[in-house]
This record gives sequence, C-alpha cells and structure tokens, in this order.
Amino acid sequence: MNYKEGKWAKKIIKLQHDDGSWGYFHSLSNPVPTQPITTEQALRRLEILGFTIDDKPIQKAVRYLVNCLTGKMKTPDREEKTHNWKIYTELMLSTWIRRFTKDNRAANKIAEKWGEIINRSFTGGNYDHDTFINIYEREMKIKMNPKAGRLIDFVHFYPVSLLTNLLDKKIEPEYFKYVLEHERGLYYVYGGKLKNVPETFQSKNTGCYLRAMDLLSEYDNPECRNQLRFVYKWLKENELKENQWDLGKVSKDGISFPLSDSWRKDEDRIKDCSYRINKLMEKILP
Repeated sequence: MNYKEGKWAKKIIKLQHDDGSWGYFHSLSNPVPTQPITTEQALRRLEILGFTIDDKPIQKAVRYLVNCLTGKMKTPDREEKTHNWKIYTELMLSTWIRRFTKDNRAANKIAEKWGEIINRSFTGGNYDHDTFINIYEREMKIKMNPKAGRLIDFVHFYPVSLLTNLLDKKIEPEYFKYVLEHERGLYYVYGGKLKNVPETFQSKNTGCYLRAMDLLSEYDNPECRNQLRFVYKWLKENELKENQWDLGKVSKDGISFPLSDSWRKDEDRIKDCSYRINKLMEKILP
C-alpha cells in the first residue's frame, strides 16, 4: 500500500523548512501552526508512512542532521541539564541518520562507540553495570554524572535503534533479552515490561507496544527473532479473521495511525491496522 501520497504526508512535507528541518529537533516549546511538530516527530511519522532515503524530503532532512552532527549547523533546542547534552544530541542525531542510511561515517562512529560500550557490558553473558560505567567514561571521555539517568538506563529508543545489527552476534541475544525484561520498558516508546503484552488489545497502549516491537524486529539475529515468538502468538490470538486486525478508534495517535486519509469507515481503520501488523509479523517470522 502507498501512503506516501496521502494527506498526512503532504501536510508534513509542506511544513519542512528550507534547511531540511521542522524547527526544533527534539523538544517542542510553545508550538504554533507554522511549527506544530519537531523534526524528530516528522521523521518518525514519514518513516511510518513509508518514506526512505530514496525520497527527497528524507534526503533533505538527513543532510540537515549530518550538518548538525558534524558541527556545521546547530539544532535550535534548548540544552537539557539532566545529562551531557553534547553526547545526547550526538546519540539522537546519529540514530535518526542511521534509521535512513548506514553510509554516514560520522553517525557510524557514534554507533561504534555505543557498540563497544554494550558489547563490553555484556561480555560475561549478563549485564555488568560497573563495566558499563567504566567503558562509557572511557569511550565518551567524561566522568559519568550520577544524575544522568537517561544515559545510564540505556534501554530507550536511541541506543536500541542505533545498535540494530551492530553488536557482537554472541552478545546480541543477551542484550535483547535484557531489553525485553527491563521493568521500566523502552524509554520514549513503551512504559512497561516488553515481555508482558498489553492487557487490552484495542488501545493506544497497544500502539506504543507495537512501535517497540517494530524496533526490536529490525534485529536480524535469529536468536533475537526467536525471542519475539510470543508477540506473534499474541497477535494471532487477536486476529479478526485471516490477516486482519482492528486496534479500534482509540489507537489513532497521529504517529502510527491513521495511515489512510480518514477513519470514517471502519474498513479503512482495519486496513491500516492489518497492514502494520502484517508487516511486523513478517519480520518476526520471515
């Protein structure tokens, strides 16, 4: 299905600035009609609608991200004080660059640093927090700020996305298991233990859960994919009929849904939900 020609995509593309951004990158203060979304929100929405590096708006946006990462430009966001803003900005920018292309040297260099940190932290088969701190300080050339919880708790969108198919293949399944069993879930995506499926299928919560599974299903390691079989089973249990699902009207979140121009007709909502879930299931059990 082609959602790239729909009204949602056209609306976002129309708001793109000449420099390739949508204004603020990560934090949106006092949104106005001319700047109702962040660059990050726009990229997430366009990616869900099917845009890739082959599309001009993404090429333009990636050039902007690379310019910010390499110091040619700066994001307009106000610095957050809960963590090292330079490191955090590099992490965010590199993650989004690599979601569209793996051919950028600057982004790959950041990814390799994080790969070294996680590989070393799981060398013994289980996560070792002291090792994480030591290697993090060495790779980032800083002393860890004890209050920088968001970076210490590395189970959130940016590292998990950045490290897709980059870790040592023997380490990767252990890291994957750690992410699935993390009690606080996947920061920025889903606020609950991923090993536990949502209690109510037709809910916005399920939409967030599916976003987390979309992210994890990008890992090609068969041992990782095998850990997601319970998700496949859960989805089959909630199937309306063969290859059809309905997450209900409440799942309309402006990010993952809707994909179609309108949900006035139930069949359009079911089509959108089924399209998304079928794609996920094909990745879990290709």
